[in-house]
Amino acid sequence: MHDEEELYKAVARAGVRGVLIGRQALIALGLPVLTNDYDYWIHIDDIQKFNDALEPLEFFPNRTPEEARARGRYVLENSTKIDVLVAREVPTIDGVRVSFQDLWDHREIVHVTAGVDIAIPSLDDLIATKRFAARPKDAEDIRMLEVLRSTRGT
Repeated sequence: MHDEEELYKAVARAGVRGVLIGRQALIALGLPVLTNDYDYWIHIDDIQKFNDALEPLEFFPNRTPEEARARGRYVLENSTKIDVLVAREVPTIDGVRVSFQDLWDHREIVHVTAGVDIAIPSLDDLIATKRFAARPKDAEDIRMLEVLRSTRGT
């Protein structure tokens, strides 16, 4: 079992250019969803840095950095799974290309607990990442994110 706080601290201490995406990002925003895994989108050049940061927490990659770069993604696992996206850009189901650099440039910092902050995409960018697949839970997540966006006035 892992300690979520330690996971977030390890990523931040390592200086990884990465954003938490997926349902954990929604949870960080206070939305009522459940998930057992983590999803990160990291800069393609930070794969080894990310792996090294999480190795002390006994997360181990299923691919080498070279294999991950070629595939655009990989997984780190122990009793918990971290899906890691490393592509420079990903198309949504409606053909819009979302780039890591844009997500990184527009990222928001969310305060989780004392001394623990995480980077997540802006609401618009997080909605775009939820359009990478056409799953029913993504449609529901988008609906909740749009409600949150309207309450923020953005």
